[in-house]
Amino acid sequence: MARKVYTPEFKETAVRLACRDGVSVEKVAGELGIACWTLRRWMRQRPAADEVSPSTSPDAETDLRRRVRKLEEENRQLRMERDILKKATAFFARERP
Repeated sequence: MARKVYTPEFKETAVRLACRDGVSVEKVAGELGIACWTLRRWMRQRPAADEVSPSTSPDAETDLRRRVRKLEEENRQLRMERDILKKATAFFARERP
């Protein structure tokens, strides 16, 4: 049987879910379809809060800003297209006899 490979994002999400108050590791593991010992190992491997650097690298910050700019431009474009479609709908609704 082939070994499953999980993305770091999946692992982080699973650990975050398991660390919430009132939630058991077994329940989270069962819902995600992973073994509970796998989830516990991911929880042990997770760095402590004080070990994580709060600052991001300059490259990551630049990438985030670039992505935000791109998404804002896409949002502006989509709003403009939506407004055009709204006006066209109103125009054709008035034109009916």
